[in-house]
Amino acid sequence: MSVTVKKVVLAYSGGLDTSVILKWLIETYGCEVVAFAANIGQGDEVDQIKENALNTGASKVYVDDLQETFVKDYVFPAFRANAIYEGKYLLGTSLARPLIAKRQMEIVEKEGADAVSHGATGKGNDQVRFELGYFAINPNIKIIAPWREWNLNSRSALMAFAEQHGIKVPTTHAKPYSTDRNLLHISFEGGQLEDPWIQPPKDMYTMTVSPQDAPDKSEIIEITFEQGDPVSINDKTMSPANLLKELNRLGGHHGIGRVDIVENRFVGMKSRGVYETPGGTILRAAHMAMESITMDREVMHLRDSLIPKYSELVYYGFWFSPEMKLLQNMVDQTQKNVSGRVRLELYKGNCMVLGRQSERSIYSQDFATFEDDTVYSQKDAEGFIRLNSLRLRIQKLMEKF
Repeated sequence: MSVTVKKVVLAYSGGLDTSVILKWLIETYGCEVVAFAANIGQGDEVDQIKENALNTGASKVYVDDLQETFVKDYVFPAFRANAIYEGKYLLGTSLARPLIAKRQMEIVEKEGADAVSHGATGKGNDQVRFELGYFAINPNIKIIAPWREWNLNSRSALMAFAEQHGIKVPTTHAKPYSTDRNLLHISFEGGQLEDPWIQPPKDMYTMTVSPQDAPDKSEIIEITFEQGDPVSINDKTMSPANLLKELNRLGGHHGIGRVDIVENRFVGMKSRGVYETPGGTILRAAHMAMESITMDREVMHLRDSLIPKYSELVYYGFWFSPEMKLLQNMVDQTQKNVSGRVRLELYKGNCMVLGRQSERSIYSQDFATFEDDTVYSQKDAEGFIRLNSLRLRIQKLMEKF
């Protein structure tokens, strides 16, 4: 190899790709590999990471619990913006990558490493998200992206490599999906899902029951917000991570949050992805309901016009960019009065808003009522309409000439 490295910090998940990469880095570069895994809510997947990484050849393994940081500093800011990519994707993977990259670079500094590596393919978005994060923190870092170098160009080839080297991996030929799980979601790509006409198999889903199998009785919950962030469910105050875990439990129990989309990747191709985002789906619906009575119309419309741009920046990997900081500051300013309670009903895949209340509400029943009132003169609407129709009337009159 033309690049000489002594120590690499690998973003390691314990899945097929990064397990093979760990061994491949050692064989190809003859370097020391430090494995880093971020616990951001993968569940039982984290339990065997350290042992598997050491058995595969890692000289050292970091398994850092970043669940609270992930939700507080990445998920909640995005949900304050009502971020959503192409109308459906709640950015579960996209929001996790900058956090992983940031912590990975801290370990590089601590370990005196001279390179980083990741398991993202040369076709996907994650390679961009990771590497933009690396470069934003250290412009001179060496990056090894095996998918852009090696000849293991398929998951079947990776499984064969793993079997040959005795590497324990969770992927099988029967379920060859590429998955990514954290507290916000789980994603599925690859395998039979690459045909957008094929229905996802029923046994694939992890976080949610099928809406058809969800309880026949609905469940009503209340979420309390303070300045745009949820702080309690049914009056029980929780930390950010625990609150999202509880929403995931509730949403999963009622079959909420399944999405099957064909999205546009940053690199230019379309990709089919299936996502489960139970808690995030509930949270977004509740947050928008809270905003509906606490946000000024023009402030809301201006913020809403920037949601596609905000979401695109997250999806493309520009979390640490100056424009992202600018947008986040503006979004946070809009959330100063977004406090109060929202009541929702969960039922067979649906999340329905039943009510909302706030001490900061700018909704006035006195003004909105269809009953007799003394605060609004309906006669005033005549002049309002005539002024707003002036250009339309002039345009029509000009047609006579």
